[in-house]
Amino acid sequence: MALVEIRNLTKVYHRDTQEVPVLENLSLDIPEGEFLALMGPSGSGKSTLLNMVAGLDRPTQGTVTVGGQTITGMNGKQLAAWRARHVGFIFQLFNLLPVLTARQNVELPLLLTSLSKKEREEHVMTALTVVGLADRAEHFPRQLSGGQEQRVAIARAIVSDPTLLLADEPTGDLDARSAQEVLALFEQLNRQYKKTVVMVTHDAHAAERAKAVVHLDKGVLSR
Repeated sequence: MALVEIRNLTKVYHRDTQEVPVLENLSLDIPEGEFLALMGPSGSGKSTLLNMVAGLDRPTQGTVTVGGQTITGMNGKQLAAWRARHVGFIFQLFNLLPVLTARQNVELPLLLTSLSKKEREEHVMTALTVVGLADRAEHFPRQLSGGQEQRVAIARAIVSDPTLLLADEPTGDLDARSAQEVLALFEQLNRQYKKTVVMVTHDAHAAERAKAVVHLDKGVLSR
């Protein structure tokens, strides 16, 4: 069964009086437990599509349904609550807060929940253990390597046990070795923890780790 159903998705941006089409009547099913790589040249609409699945951007036309819920009809408040529960997002540039330790960065999404302090601490240490950084919990981002920072960011994305893990060029800012460690972690999250992962990448080596690959070019999908 498809966890994510994308139907007839079209996105047009307006620049002054000009219309700039980004996605064109795009339909895609992503099964539960999939590890999908979304490839394509720069400007092909990959990140736009990922942002639509995350509910961070709205389509001009079409629908996105995740786990039976059509998110394209939700208002801003409903989307924020839905995202907090269902989406873990990993960015290229880590987006960690430099004044917080690894543990505090990972805890951030849990501060909006009803979990007790003790429960939050348990969730955080579980997530840091999964990414292999339990021993770095009290380190600040500046005391970590780029690969470790990205693994902290992944721990933050999984700490609330989301339905979907969405990664936008997660290895784009890493050296080759750190990139391989991060990709191996995505594989582990997918295989061992049954997480559904959608990863935007322009790197063919990164895409090889995925179970399925789709290509996006000029707003049109192909396999």
